[in-house]
Amino acid sequence: MTGSELTGKTALVTGASSGLGVDFARELASRGCSIILVARREELLRQVQAEIEQKYAVGVSIIAMDLGAEAAPQDLYERIRAAGQRVDILVNNAGFGLYGEFTDIPWARQREMLQIDIITLAHLTRLFASDMQAQGYGRILQVASTGAYQPTPMYAAYAAAKSFVLNFGIALNYELRQTNVRCTVISPGVTATEFLKVSGQKPSLFQRLTMMQSPAVARIGVNAMLRGRAMVIPGTLNALSAWSTRSMPRPLTAMVAHRLMTTP
Repeated sequence: MTGSELTGKTALVTGASSGLGVDFARELASRGCSIILVARREELLRQVQAEIEQKYAVGVSIIAMDLGAEAAPQDLYERIRAAGQRVDILVNNAGFGLYGEFTDIPWARQREMLQIDIITLAHLTRLFASDMQAQGYGRILQVASTGAYQPTPMYAAYAAAKSFVLNFGIALNYELRQTNVRCTVISPGVTATEFLKVSGQKPSLFQRLTMMQSPAVARIGVNAMLRGRAMVIPGTLNALSAWSTRSMPRPLTAMVAHRLMTTP
């Protein structure tokens, strides 16, 4: 489903005030899709809203809220229902990573990360996937990471969270196989966004060599989602890196991942 075929559809994009979230929204809007943008920073959301409405002539609404709050998924769902909006496409992009020794990172910060990266993602999926089944159409895009494919020291909890996203998304897609709803998992490598700044890491040599631009990653993800693919890894080097771990013992993949993440 491409081009004007998305006209009349509405996409909910979380984490949509910067980076991949903005580019997912732009990509969908360029195909005629109306957009609901969700993130904490209202001023940035309004800027994105104005840009997309002007450039693509589609309807864009914004909801400023902290998706890290326990009640946030249900609150968001109810606000959208109260506004009479139907969500045809869900892009679970909200999330962040934390770089450093697990025992050095404050637990409150790690708990917030796990809440958004796992619980919020799963809860939003549960709420909107049910509606999509009743509607007879739906597409869900879960944003994981190449870190999902191996234990990753210095990103121990984050990579483990993304492993959940990867396996959850693929399993859900299979469960939905008899419906017209599909769930796709995109696992980007390092992307030119605010991710490293937020996580607290200076880019390693491997990250600098493999860094992709956000619009290209978003386009790959949207294409895969609309085709109903179970998963996609953007970038040849990223895909080779992820799949090469399949034949390696996990302790060895942890050592390799650590070197790739920390070599200047």
